[in-house]
Amino acid sequence: MSQKTRTLVVDDESGVRFFVEETLTKAGYDVAKAASGEEALERLRDEAYELMILDLKLGGRVDGLKVLEAVRWRWPEIIVIILTGHGSLESAIAAIRDGVDGYLLKPVEPRQLRQAVKEALERRAQVAGLPERAGEPKTLEGDPFTIDLSKHIARKNGETLDLTPREFRLLAHLIQNSHRVVGPKELVQVVQSYECDSLHEARQIIKWYIHRLRQKIEPEPSKPRYVINIRGVGYRFGM
Repeated sequence: MSQKTRTLVVDDESGVRFFVEETLTKAGYDVAKAASGEEALERLRDEAYELMILDLKLGGRVDGLKVLEAVRWRWPEIIVIILTGHGSLESAIAAIRDGVDGYLLKPVEPRQLRQAVKEALERRAQVAGLPERAGEPKTLEGDPFTIDLSKHIARKNGETLDLTPREFRLLAHLIQNSHRVVGPKELVQVVQSYECDSLHEARQIIKWYIHRLRQKIEPEPSKPRYVINIRGVGYRFGM
């Protein structure tokens, strides 16, 4: 897998860029570099990447958090690992709760970097689709949606929806459990394969995915018909 993984390293320190490039190139990754947030966004517009190693504290007008925000909204399937110093550890942890796949504290050793990347890729691969279980239907129906679990296709009124894998899992799980209200912790586990420590943390994570899904499936996202919030409990699918 590593030999096919196109990786973008974003850091304003040339030494760090060189270290990450050397470490991952020797491990078989295809590595490109960006010295600023502006350069990173330019590269992302022109080329496709599967993995990004991102420093939160970049000089210039576009810092690491702005790059991260752009990636989450425009390229949500890129695996992002944050590089951070102790001073920005709190920001890194907040970023992870918003969907980042991991973080590393500077200075980092080659072994730690390789291991963090390997684990992030493996986690993403494990949750790339909904597993089929014996006796479970391969197609879900929830008017006006049809979910083909085997082909990973979601349709609304017969029209294919442009959903990311995480959005697909979220919609499928809500339809599959339309008989009940699904709590935020359960939804985060489904979407990110991440077990939250607290209900507050789960709510903060899942609301972003709910927002994105509503933008794609609701006639009026501000007045949702299909992904309904039950205050203080969770979300349910409304038909």
